Amino acid sequence: MRLLIAGIGLIGARHLRHALEMPGVEVVGCIDPALTQPDVPHFAAIEDVDVSADAIVIATPSHLHARHAEAAAVRGWHMLIEKPVAHSVEAAERISRAARAAGVQTLVGHHRRHHAGVAQLKAMIEGGAIGAPILASMIWAMKKPDSYFEDNWRSGADGSPVLINLVHEVDLLRHLFGEVVSVTGVGSNAQRGAARVESGAVSLMFESGLAGSIAFADSALSPWGFEAGTGENPNIGTTGEDYLRISGCDGSVGFPSLTVWGGAEDWSQPAMPDTRERKNNVPLVAQLEHFAKVVAGRATPLVSAADATESLRVTLAIEEAVAPRREVAA
Repeated sequence: MRLLIAGIGLIGARHLRHALEMPGVEVVGCIDPALTQPDVPHFAAIEDVDVSADAIVIATPSHLHARHAEAAAVRGWHMLIEKPVAHSVEAAERISRAARAAGVQTLVGHHRRHHAGVAQLKAMIEGGAIGAPILASMIWAMKKPDSYFEDNWRSGADGSPVLINLVHEVDLLRHLFGEVVSVTGVGSNAQRGAARVESGAVSLMFESGLAGSIAFADSALSPWGFEAGTGENPNIGTTGEDYLRISGCDGSVGFPSLTVWGGAEDWSQPAMPDTRERKNNVPLVAQLEHFAKVVAGRATPLVSAADATESLRVTLAIEEAVAPRREVAA
């Protein structure tokens, strides 16, 4: 797979590193208006690319995804598009239309679906380990450093943790439980006072009748979050703590520990823990391996642009629901 990487930011740099180390992948160029990489051909824009390529990773800011995807489709490149698939549903639908017209595949970077532990969790739920799922409760609370927001596109409303982080949680919950039918929530920007939400709580109702909740903050120091629990992100400290708890009619399970609580008939008996051994992998690597198979025609995308558009739709509803109601300090 002759691969281009567009956007060499935090996530683009990780994609590049993994691609350079992966057998069967040749990085034929990086596309970024400013940042260059040693020993990799550099182009300032997609229009400047003058090498043959099969595929592209689009890791540019989300408001540019549709334009960059349309340009890639014209060139006949299959696309791995970072999440969120776009900044709006209309833009996401443009990506799907362009890909269909060009006959190219889209894979969206909801890489948690490629995590070995997530695959185990989904199999356990579908296999009846806890009976019918009834509740799902999640906390994602990380304290981002001030430097994360300085002198870049995250300094304004686009730096909201909803579209940057919660879109992962929404997609994971959809992957596990199906479609969301209603969203309510509250939010705050009390700590930084910026023009974006920074903390809040969301309630989700699923078609199945499962009720889910997500408490989130990018201004709170805590051990709870997917990245902290699994250790999958080298930029975030590892704690191993469960951040997701799922309750069913016959038991409950925590993730990422995969501790199943069961063995009781009702509340008169204590539920007892049984911790399963969790498999580990590097989900970004597994995602890139899957993308190579998609490009070669040996697999269908685990998360297409159309699928990711549904996660975006729910996430945008959350963004609207949790918009801070207080005045932003001047």
